[in-house]
Amino acid sequence: MREETLGVILAGGLARRMGGGDKGRLDLGGRTLIAEIVARMDPQCAALILNANGAPERFEDLGLKVAPDGIPGFLGPLAGILAGMDQAAELGLPLILTAASDTPFLPRDLGARLAEAAAREGLPVALAATRVEGRLAPHPTFGLWPVALREDLRAALGAGVTRVRSWAEGHGAALAEFPTEPLDPFFNLNHPADLAQARRLWQKLRSE
Repeated sequence: MREETLGVILAGGLARRMGGGDKGRLDLGGRTLIAEIVARMDPQCAALILNANGAPERFEDLGLKVAPDGIPGFLGPLAGILAGMDQAAELGLPLILTAASDTPFLPRDLGARLAEAAAREGLPVALAATRVEGRLAPHPTFGLWPVALREDLRAALGAGVTRVRSWAEGHGAALAEFPTEPLDPFFNLNHPADLAQARRLWQKLRSE
C-alpha cells in the first residue's frame, strides 16, 4: 500500500479559533506541529505533500511540495483532498492518505489500518474512527482515498458539496477503529489552551 500512496497533509484552513496564521508552526517544545506530523506521515507513503493556500515559500524549510486548493473560496478539507488527488494523478499513484495539520499524535500505522479496513469491507474509501459513548465516530480528514474518484469529487465541489463525511459515505466508507488510550491519536489544536495540553503530552511521550 505504501508504494501506491501519496500522503497529503491538509493545512489549507484559516485557523480562526487559534488567532489565524499557520497552526502547523506552533512549537510543541522543540519541534513544530507540522514537523511532527511529517515525521509520522512520511514513512507511510511513497511521497508526501502539503496542501496549503497562500505563499508556498513559508513552508520551504520542510522540503515538501506545496499544493494549493485548485478551487477558489476556501471550501475546506474536501478541496484539499481534491488537490491531493490531482497531484497523485500526476505522479501515477492510485491512492492518497490524508491527515490534518493540527494533530501531532496521529497514528504511525494510519495508512496500513485504513487499507485493511477498506479491503475487509470491500469499500473504496476508509476513514479513521474512535469510539465515543459506545459508537464509532469518524474523523473524516484522516482517510484513504482512491484517485479514481477525483472527477466525481470535482463535480461534487462544483455542485456545492463541502462536507467530507457526506461525500465519502456517498461512495461507501469503511471505518478503521483506533484506540484512544493512552491518548487520543486525533487530538487536535483548536484553541490556545489545546497547545499547552499538546506540549505536556508530547514531552511525556518523549520521556517514555
